[in-house]
Amino acid sequence: QKNGVPKAVIARAKSIWARPRPAQAPARVFSTLEGKKWRSTTILSVRKDGEVFVVGDGQVSFGDMLLKPNAKKVRVIDNGRVITGFAGATADCLTLLERLETRLEQRPGQLMRACVEMAKGWRTDKYLRHLSAMLVVVDKDVSLTLTGNGDVVEPHDGIIGIGSGGPYAVAAARALMDTDLPAKDVAIKAMEIAADMCVYTNANFVVEGFNKGDSVVAGVEQDD
Repeated sequence: QKNGVPKAVIARAKSIWARPRPAQAPARVFSTLEGKKWRSTTILSVRKDGEVFVVGDGQVSFGDMLLKPNAKKVRVIDNGRVITGFAGATADCLTLLERLETRLEQRPGQLMRACVEMAKGWRTDKYLRHLSAMLVVVDKDVSLTLTGNGDVVEPHDGIIGIGSGGPYAVAAARALMDTDLPAKDVAIKAMEIAADMCVYTNANFVVEGFNKGDSVVAGVEQDD
């Protein structure tokens, strides 16, 4: 005996633990969506000769699946005085748009200040810090990019591109800026080039902009 336990019992226990155990079955995968990513959106803004236009495509992709060809990612807010385009998770983008509209109501006609104040809230608000979104925001005077890190960036050349095809669209727009094409045609042509190169971008464009001398988007009546 050992510590009061019979040797036969100890030997029996050792033989049981020494037996090979059957291999465990691999864990079951209940979702085929694991590892896939939402991919969508090319937004381009071009400012030239007193005009500014924002163009967005309509494709929404999930992994290798096309979910929607005609999503609207460019919107007019603030009674036609501001145009926005968004890239990222749709719910996050809409949340940020609502907060931007609230800031614009508090700071009418001060887009830069409204965006800076919203970006501060983005950085300090615990909920906003977890949102995944980027915004392009323009009015008749200024073009801005709002990033998920709370940055507010004004382009040096009046061209902004975000989303999966953003780099292609920006490169094409910069190449076309020296031509005689107006801002709208530059933006559309550059987006067509991006759509040909980026598999997550299509040619179903939404176009909004300010013509020279206009303070509101064409077709939008300004409230008194």
